[in-house]
Amino acid sequence: MAELHFFTGTMDSGKSTLALQTNHNHAARGRVGRIFTTHDRSGQAVLSSRLGLTHEALEVDAGFDFWAYVVDTLTRGGRIDYLICDEAQFYAAEQIDQLAKVVDELQIDVFAFGILTDFRSQLFPGSARLVELADRMNVLQVEALCWCGKRATHNARTENGAMVTDGEVIVVGDVDLADEPPAEVAYEVLCRQHHRRRLTAARAKAVSLAPEPLPFG
Repeated sequence: MAELHFFTGTMDSGKSTLALQTNHNHAARGRVGRIFTTHDRSGQAVLSSRLGLTHEALEVDAGFDFWAYVVDTLTRGGRIDYLICDEAQFYAAEQIDQLAKVVDELQIDVFAFGILTDFRSQLFPGSARLVELADRMNVLQVEALCWCGKRATHNARTENGAMVTDGEVIVVGDVDLADEPPAEVAYEVLCRQHHRRRLTAARAKAVSLAPEPLPFG
């Protein structure tokens, strides 16, 4: 029986790498699939991992209809055994319903990969619907780490190095690196404690380098 799988984790937990590996494993056994993504850091119509691996993909925009695409492909004599859906947190709830219908009505496996919550610690609509509908939900075991060394559980957005908690939900950026100048818009994974305190790696470094007050007075 076909199933709707949802693989989730924070940034840096290897979701896109696993998506590419899943496609490789199925293709190596002679299965034919399609890869979808949206708002990938490397641009449109490409699935990329932070390890440098890439693969051509179909771009999912707001009006894309998974059910119509699959039915049209099969009607024209094409073959589809499975779908790989990366960045699924950005899909509309209706598109997740379409994926579930593809599984149930056409017996085609769907493997979806995405982040659960946005930089405000609120569920993405696509991820919320996947939690509601998925046959299997898998939390990735590769733990991303906060700058303090604890397990990272929250995704933070930074603007010029400072953490922000409001603004547009979808703003494509890359992970902010502690040893490089902060990007204008970047993302960083934090533990819950430091997310609550808005204490990013850059801010923590600045605080640690601040001169100690002299013991006079």
